[in-house]
Order: sequence, then structure tokens, then C-alpha cells
Amino acid sequence: MTISLPRNHPIILATSLLIAAGSAPALADTLIDHVDGFTLTEDGKVERLDGLLIGNDGKVLRVLHRGDKRPARVDYLLDGKGRVLMPGLIDAHVHVMEVGLGALTLDLSTTRSLAEAQEKIAAYAAAHPDHPWILGRGWNQEVWGLGRFPTAAELDAVVKDRPVWLSRADGHAGWANSAALAAAGVSAATQPPVGGRIERVGATQQPAGVLVDAAQELVGRVVPQPRPEDRDLAFAKAQELFLKRGLTAVADMGTSIEDWQAFRRSGDLGALRIRIMAYAAGTEAMTLIAGSQPSHWLYDDKLRLGGVKLYLDGALGSRGALLKAPYADAPGQSGLPLLNEAQLRNLMSRAALDKFQVAVHAIGDKANARVLDAIAELSETYKGDRRWRIEHAQVIDPVDLPRLGQHGTIASMQPVHQTSDRLMAEARLGPARLNGAYAWASALKAGGRLAFGSDAPVELPDPWAGLAAAITRQDENGQPYGGWQPQERVTREDALAAYTTGAAYAGFAETRFGRLAPGLRADFILVDRDPLMVSSSELRATRVLETWVGGQKVWSAETASTP
Repeated sequence: MTISLPRNHPIILATSLLIAAGSAPALADTLIDHVDGFTLTEDGKVERLDGLLIGNDGKVLRVLHRGDKRPARVDYLLDGKGRVLMPGLIDAHVHVMEVGLGALTLDLSTTRSLAEAQEKIAAYAAAHPDHPWILGRGWNQEVWGLGRFPTAAELDAVVKDRPVWLSRADGHAGWANSAALAAAGVSAATQPPVGGRIERVGATQQPAGVLVDAAQELVGRVVPQPRPEDRDLAFAKAQELFLKRGLTAVADMGTSIEDWQAFRRSGDLGALRIRIMAYAAGTEAMTLIAGSQPSHWLYDDKLRLGGVKLYLDGALGSRGALLKAPYADAPGQSGLPLLNEAQLRNLMSRAALDKFQVAVHAIGDKANARVLDAIAELSETYKGDRRWRIEHAQVIDPVDLPRLGQHGTIASMQPVHQTSDRLMAEARLGPARLNGAYAWASALKAGGRLAFGSDAPVELPDPWAGLAAAITRQDENGQPYGGWQPQERVTREDALAAYTTGAAYAGFAETRFGRLAPGLRADFILVDRDPLMVSSSELRATRVLETWVGGQKVWSAETASTP
């Protein structure tokens, strides 16, 4: 996602206000008392608490239970008035800068038809006559019931005076109008790069307007890049969106040097309010950012570059996910490998050699099998606690599921993908291949470690929707009745662990944050209901009242600048 805004744009002028909102008074010993709280233990059990004593270093001094004696004097006392206090939630897979930039550009994620999207695009273009490109994201032809990809001609019908470039909801396809294709020099003679596909008009070679996976770069390389001030504003916006939903830490999957510099600028200004476990966008970015080894934790455990993100295949929605057998609804296609097996092993080895953690995007069953093969082979050379990560692990052949329990492999999965993708997955895979799809319970039974996230901005960075989906396998409307592939539901405790202790463990951060215990960072939230006790529909409606990071209140519903 890219964006370029005029320097006098009102949202640029608001950057300093958003940064200022992150400021907080100096730390002091703090007692949070009279709460109806809980945390999770190291083994995932629920531990009830009714108070929390925090030191002036922002770490938990004591977890207080009913009947425990309170300290005689503290610098700061907060009466919780019976509110629910719980550990801050952790999103194990987001794209931080894309969340912020997406909030500042055209959002098509709520559109339900092509016509509605065209209307919204036209209105946005009319409202922003000074933008040289119209940029946005969130379209989904499956939600529209279109039965095909949209076309450049359908974009030209509403905007033809300047380029338009819009990312699909999953980020694995882009939709261009004729002006954007012309600006990029994409024509009938253009050949797609390895791992990419150019949709064509009928039997001709004329580009139809949609470019899949690696082919997106053909247009992406000519799109104006965000300026540092754009990134600073986008990051401030992303922090606000995360904190309001109770997220105190995230794993940024695909950090560029420009993203890292924005995080560092925020940290240097004292405006870094959320914790970021960063995974570089490839091995070149990895060495450019961190050098020959993972970075140290910076800004009181708020920022670290500890690993690298690699892409092995695309997504189901754009038929880029790499499958062992052809797509049920497109027999001539089996997906797009973005790396061959030798390239995958070489890149994983390059990172592991310098002790960077490896996270590989794999969605199709063939892609997941290849990652598991590579992990098994490389584990013979790279010993120790490596915590190999598979990002999404969306469709795994049941014969491969037991291998998740080997070599400390972590399944970094996104529960809301299952509810969003259900009908599309049925069409893409057919009924015979659904048993290993979004298989959370099977991953746990195999001995794998679960870390849950959202893949925002593909989905909203909403852990409450994710928790509800994880325990029910149903969407916000309660569909399907009884849950989709209900044998893959997980318990409420396992779901909460995947959003707290499991997500921290997945980022080598379990000794710093992820639960409330002496010596760990005091990251917690106050919410309006007990997520362990309410129904799934009530769980989705959970309202965060306050978010605290390192013993400091960094967000409050009473003073929030965003709705």
C-alpha cells in the first residue's frame, strides 16, 4: 500500500496532536485495586486476581488475590471499582504501516457489490482532486458475488483522468484502471514475473486490470511512495486503532527500513505506545535494519527486529495459494509458488545462520508441506530454540498435521479468516479437502504452538471477533449453525492464550510480557465484561475502557480521539 499526501493536508497537520496523545507522566509505584481480574499462568491456566502492584520500572511487583495485604503506601492508587482487568492482548500477525496508511486512503472493505464500490471510488476521487493517484484497498469480488475479477474498464467508468490502484482485501491482487496500466507500461506484450499472474481479456493478451501476487509490483513500482511524514501519521493512526481494541503488542509481518525508521522516530519522541515485534520484509531488509544479528529490545521492551518474513505462496481468494491438487473451481490452476524449494531453504538458512527467527507465509496445503519439509531439513543444522513460524497455516493436508508438533513449529493463525473465507474456501477446495482447513484444534493436538492474530488490514485488528470465532467457528451472524468444521473449535482458555502468552512466546517475548506476573511488563486492559463468562455474541461486543502499557495508561475510552 502506498500513499502520498499534500504537505498542507489537514491530517498531516494533526500528526503532532496524535503523537502528543501518547505522552504520559513519569512512572511511580502504582496500585490498581478492587478489580475483578485474571491472568494466565505459564501453562495456560486462569489465575484470578483483584489487584496489581506495579513498580516504577513499569513491571509487575505483585499480583494480588482476595485477602492479600495491600502495601501501606504507594505513589498512585487507582480504584478499579470492580471493573474487569486482564492481560493486554497481542496480535501475532499484522501489517502495521498498511493499517495506518489504509485508514488514510480509500477503504472498500465494507462494499457489498461492484456498483457500490464504483460509487465509493467516484465519490473519493471527487473529494480528492489534488491526489495524483487514487489509492486504496479492501475490495473482494467474492463478497460482491461477482464470480470473476473486476476490470480496468469498470474502473475507467468512474475514474479515467488519473491512475487508480486498489489492493484486494488479502493484499494478493491489485486492481488498476487503464491510466495506471499505461503509467506502468503494462500491455499485451508484458510478461508476468515468476510467482505472478496478469489477468487477460478473454482469449487475448490485453491486460484486464487485475494483477496477482508478484505481478502487482509491475504497477506498484510506479506508485508514489509515502513520505516520512505520511508514515509518521499512519503509524500514529495505527497505534490508536490497536490500543482502542485492547492490543498492547503486535507482530509486524514485513517491516521495511522505512517502517523501522518511523517506529524509531516515534520511540525517540516518546510517542511509541505499543510493543512491536518486527519481522523484516525479506533478508535484505533484515540485514539493512538489524545487521548481523537480531536487534536488542529498545524503548523499554517496545521494539525489536527479531526475525524475517518470507512469502512462499499467495492467497486462496486470488487462487495464488499453492495446492497439491488443482482448485475445485478452476481445474487448470494450482496456485503460484513465489519461491522454489531451493530458494526457500537458502533464504531460511541465511536468516537462521545469524539467529534470526524465520516466519514463512504458507496458505495452500502444498506450500505448508514444503515449509514443514524445509523446517525438518534445516533443524538438523540449526539446533536450539528456533521457533520456526508458519504464517496462516491455512490449509494443511491431514497427513502433514502431525508434523506441526515437530521442531518447535508455531502455527501463527487468524481465526476471523475462517469465518470470512468459509464459502470461498468451500468453492476453492471442494468438500474433500476441508478437514485440514483452519485446523486450530488439530494444530494443538499435534503439539504445535498456536499464536492468533488478525492479518490486519486484511481483517480488522479486532481480537474480540477473533476470540469469538475461535471458540465457535461461527461469524457475527451465528452462521453456520453449530459452527463450520466444529471439531476445530478451541476452548476459551486456549483462545485467550493464543492471543496473550502464545503470541508472546511466538515472538521470543514471554520473559518480558504476555501475562501478569512479577518481573513482567505491566501491560493490561480494563474492559466492560468478563470474556471468560459471557456468550460469544457478548464477547464480540466487548468494550475496552482503558489500555495500559508498562504501567502507564496509554489509551482511554473517555478521552479517545477516534470513535
